[in-house]
Amino acid sequence: MTRQVAARKTDFLWLEITGRCQLECSHCYAESGPAAQHGTMTGDNWRSVIDQAAALGVSMVQFIGGEPTTHPQFGALLGHAIGSGLAVEVYTNLVRVKDSWWDLFSCPNVSLATSYYSDSAAQHDGITGRRGSYLKTRANIAEAVRRGIPLRAGIVGINSDQDVQGAYAELDAIGVRNVGFDYLRQVGRGIRSKDSGISQLCGNCGRGVAAISPTGDVWPCVFSRWMTAGNVLRASLADILAGPVMSDAVAMIPDRRSQRCNPPPCSPDSDGDDCRPAVQPRMCTPHSCNPNRPCNPDSNDGCGPSACRPAR
Repeated sequence: MTRQVAARKTDFLWLEITGRCQLECSHCYAESGPAAQHGTMTGDNWRSVIDQAAALGVSMVQFIGGEPTTHPQFGALLGHAIGSGLAVEVYTNLVRVKDSWWDLFSCPNVSLATSYYSDSAAQHDGITGRRGSYLKTRANIAEAVRRGIPLRAGIVGINSDQDVQGAYAELDAIGVRNVGFDYLRQVGRGIRSKDSGISQLCGNCGRGVAAISPTGDVWPCVFSRWMTAGNVLRASLADILAGPVMSDAVAMIPDRRSQRCNPPPCSPDSDGDDCRPAVQPRMCTPHSCNPNRPCNPDSNDGCGPSACRPAR
C-alpha cells in the first residue's frame, strides 16, 4: 500500500520510445541519430507502461526520443495513450508528419512540442545536421497552427552567432505564442567543457516526474540517464517509482525548486531539456512565458505548476 501511494505522486512521464532520429543535432542529450535503435521495449511493453501509468494516476505523458514518430508503432502507441485518458504531448522535430498523424494530433488532450534554432536555414540546418530540416519543420509548424493544434516551440542557445531573436520573431509571425528558451545543457552530445552530472539538473528530477528509456530503464528524468532506478521489463512501474533506488537517486539531486537554477532555469520548451512537464500553452501568458523572459515553471512568477499545470 505504501508503495502504491508513493507511486501516485508521479504525475508526468517521459516515454523515450526510440533513440532513432532523422537528425543528428549537435547538442542532443540522447545522442540520437539515424543509426540509433528503437530499443528492446516492444509495442506491448509500451502499452503495458501506459496502462500502468494511467492506473497510478499519472496525468500526462510525453512521447519523446530520438524522434518518436520514427518508431514503427508510434501511431498505435499514441492512440493507446489517448484511449487511456492520458494527456499526451508529442515532442517531435516535425520534419515528417504522415497525414494520419494530423488526425491524432488534433484529438483533445493532445499537444505538440518542437525545437527551433534560427530564422536562418543555414544556422538551423547546421545545428540539426540535416540540410532541408528548417524548411520542413517550419512548414509543419505552420500547418499545426493552421489546424489549431496546441503547439509550443523551444529554442536552445548553442552557437555564439545563432540568431535567437530572429527565431522568436519568426515563430511569432507564424502564430506560435508559447516559445521558451534554454541554454545548452552538457549531456550527451551537448557536452562541451564538463561531463554530465548533477550540476546539469534543474532539481525537479524524480519529484513528480520520471522517464522511461527505449530499453525499459527508469530514470528520475531524461537528463539523469546514469541514475537507473529499475527496469519496467523486470519490475512494475509502481514498485520502481516508489522503490529505495529511486528515492536514493532523488535524494542526491539538490531541490532547486524554490530558487533559480545554476545552470539557468530549466526550460521544458527546448530540445530534450524537459525538466518539468510541459508548460500549459493555453494558460501561460506571453508576459510570463514568452519571449524575453525564459519561463521557469518552478518559480512563483505566474508560470508555476499551479498556473501552468499540464492538464490539457
